[in-house]
Amino acid sequence: MHIDIISAVPDLMVSPFSHSIIKRAVESNLVEINLINLRDYATNKQKQIDDYAFGGGAGMVLLIEPIAACIDALKKKRVYDEIIYMSPDGDMLDQKMCNQMSLYKNILILCGHYKGIDERVREHLITKEVSIGNYVLSGGELAAAVMCDAVIRLIPGVLNDETSALYDSYQDNLIAPPVYSRPATFNGWEVPPVLLSGHTAKIEQWRHEQSVERTKNRRPELYHKQP
Repeated sequence: MHIDIISAVPDLMVSPFSHSIIKRAVESNLVEINLINLRDYATNKQKQIDDYAFGGGAGMVLLIEPIAACIDALKKKRVYDEIIYMSPDGDMLDQKMCNQMSLYKNILILCGHYKGIDERVREHLITKEVSIGNYVLSGGELAAAVMCDAVIRLIPGVLNDETSALYDSYQDNLIAPPVYSRPATFNGWEVPPVLLSGHTAKIEQWRHEQSVERTKNRRPELYHKQP
């Protein structure tokens, strides 16, 4: 998978992509992440990428010209499955969306900043808008990092145990079951005996029942989506 990310402040994403699972995925050539500084496509000597909004009001707006120039240049290099704008009013990121996106070959992500981006970018250049929650961040960079992490870990070969992702929360609209490790007894707190039984079928049944119960109690809106 190849991911291009356009940002006014690309350094914000260096750390999330330089550690743990994503770092290993990059080093294994399973994914390529290219951080692009929008200022490299500014059209004046001052490298200006924002300006005041027409009609007045607080906050600066990312200009259409550098964004369009950047997207046009990138589209000459490859065909994108999606050109995504991280937006608080986009489609809510969920596991189903991540599963679908993990099958893509090329993704282009545009991170908003300041007050937002010129609306004409959204109308004519963006193919999909994604939100990670009903709240506002200072920019789309951290949201883009979250989305990339959620998608990249689903790519075959990224996780040491590929079946691990199948038991993540929200797969099949269920929250993941509780997990335990050694020691089996700590401060008198015991691990459920079934997990120590070695009986695979009983363990899987217990995990499923725990997932259903947790979903029912903690995320009833997901529980009611069950067939």
